[in-house]
Amino acid sequence: MKFPRGSGILLHPTSLPGEFGTGDLGPEAFRFADQLSAAGQTYWQILPLGPTGYGDSPYQSLSAFAGNPLLISPRELVVDGLLDERDLEKIPDFPKDRADFTAAAEWKNQIIGKAFSRFKNDADTERRHEFDVFCEMHSAWLEDFSLFRAIKSSQGGKAWLNWPTKFKLRDERTIEIAAEQLAELIESEKFTQFLFFRQWMKLKAYCNKLGIRIIGDIPIFVALDSADVWCHQDQFKLEAEGSPTVLSGVPPDYFSKTGQLWGNPIYDWEAMQQDGFRWWISRVRATLSMVDIARIDHFRGFIAAWEVPGADKTAENGKWVNAPGQKLFETLQSNLGELALIAEDLGVITPEVTGLRDRFGFPGMRILQFAFGGDSKNHDLPHNYVQNSVAYTGTHDNDTTIGWWRSVSGYGSTRDAVAVTHEHEFCLKYLKSDGSEINWDFIRAIWSSVADIAIAPFQDVLGLGNEARMNLPATANDNWSWRVRKDALTDDILERLRDLTELYGR
Repeated sequence: MKFPRGSGILLHPTSLPGEFGTGDLGPEAFRFADQLSAAGQTYWQILPLGPTGYGDSPYQSLSAFAGNPLLISPRELVVDGLLDERDLEKIPDFPKDRADFTAAAEWKNQIIGKAFSRFKNDADTERRHEFDVFCEMHSAWLEDFSLFRAIKSSQGGKAWLNWPTKFKLRDERTIEIAAEQLAELIESEKFTQFLFFRQWMKLKAYCNKLGIRIIGDIPIFVALDSADVWCHQDQFKLEAEGSPTVLSGVPPDYFSKTGQLWGNPIYDWEAMQQDGFRWWISRVRATLSMVDIARIDHFRGFIAAWEVPGADKTAENGKWVNAPGQKLFETLQSNLGELALIAEDLGVITPEVTGLRDRFGFPGMRILQFAFGGDSKNHDLPHNYVQNSVAYTGTHDNDTTIGWWRSVSGYGSTRDAVAVTHEHEFCLKYLKSDGSEINWDFIRAIWSSVADIAIAPFQDVLGLGNEARMNLPATANDNWSWRVRKDALTDDILERLRDLTELYGR
C-alpha cells in the first residue's frame, strides 16, 4: 500500500509525561496530539500496546491482542464517573523523567479495582450494555486472555510453564473448574481491557480528526509467557511439557558479537498453514482495527527465522529455517484486503526478503544512523532512498542521534574506534555539517528525501543524548523507561519542525 507523503514522531505512550508513574492515554496524550498537529505532522508512531511481562518490554507481551493496563488514564476514569477526584488525592511520589513500571502497576491496579467495584455497583444500563458488547466483539481472544491472567494471578504471577501440569497443559476439567472459581477475577480482567480499548479508541479518533495517522507495531514473535502460546501450544515448536524446542533471535550483528537471543518460541508454520493461518488473520485484523498502519517487526523472519536451540544462552549457534511468508501474506490479503503494513526489513536481508516485501507493495525502512559505515552505495544514504519507504533518523533500538554522535567504540554496537571515526567523518561530509546540531541535520536529511514517510524519535526533535535512549538490544535491564518532561517541546522547537515539514512538502 502506498502512503501519502508526510512526517511524524516516534513516541510510545508510556514515555509521555504525567503524574501516575508512566505515560498514559489521558490529557498528556491528547496534548501531544495537538502538538503534532501544530507542527504539521501527519504520523504518530508507537510501539506495541500489549500488556508487558518480563523486562517491561513491549516486545514481550502477555498477549498479542490485549492492551496494557498501565496506559489506562485515571483522569479519564474520573471523567467517566468511575472514580472520584478524592480517589486521586494520594498519588505516590513517582519519578518524572523515568517510568517506574513496578510501582505504577501496583498503584494503578488498586485504582482500576476501585473503578471495577463502582462499575459493578453503580453501572447504568448504557455502560453495562457497552461492556457486554465489547466482551462479545472481542470474545475470540478476551475469554482466553482473561482466564490466563486470572490463573496467573492465582499462581502468584508465575509463568505458565511453571504452573501445575493440569493447568499448564490445559486439562479440560481443570480449566472449567478454574473458570468457575475465578469468575470474579476473570470479569475484572475483561473490565480492565474494556477500559483500555475505550480510552485508546477515543484517543485514536481524536488523532484521526486532526489528520494524524497512528503507526502501530506487530512484533513477528510473541512472548513464551503469553496467553497466545498457552492457548495455542500446537501452533508453536514446543516440547510435550511446553518448553520451547527452539528460540528466536538473530546472529551476531551491529548490536552484539554473540547475536541477540530474544527468547520467543518459534511458530510451527506447518500447523498454522494447515488451519489457514487463522491466528494470524485474527491478529492482523485486530491490530489494524486499533491503528491506521502497522509496522511488522523483523520482516525477514517471514522468509527464514534464526532458530536457536532451546537450551542455549546466546544466539551464536542458531540456523536459518524457512517460513512460508508468501502464502501467509496471500492469505492475509485475501481475507483482509489491501494491507496497511510497513516491513521492518533491517538486518540480514536477502533477495527473497526484498522480493516478498515488493510483491505485496510494503514500504521498507531506511535508518540514517546506519548510513555512514560504508561508501556512497550504502542503502541507508538518502540519495539511495526510494519513494515507497519509511525513513528514520533512528529507531527505538538505536541510540538517540546525539547519543550516536557522541558514541565511542565498544558501547551500544560492535563498531571499533576506526569504524566510529570513519562514520563521523563521512557523516559530516555528507550532510555538510559541523556537528553542532547533528540531530537537526539528520531530521533535515530524511525530511528532504523522496521517502514517502519520514519519522524521527521524539528524543531527536528535542536534542537529547544517550540518557534518553529507549532500548539497548541484547540487554535486559534499564530499557523502555525513558519519559519526556512536560515542557520539553518548546514553541521554538515546534516552529522549527513545522517549518522543515512545510519546506519539504510533508
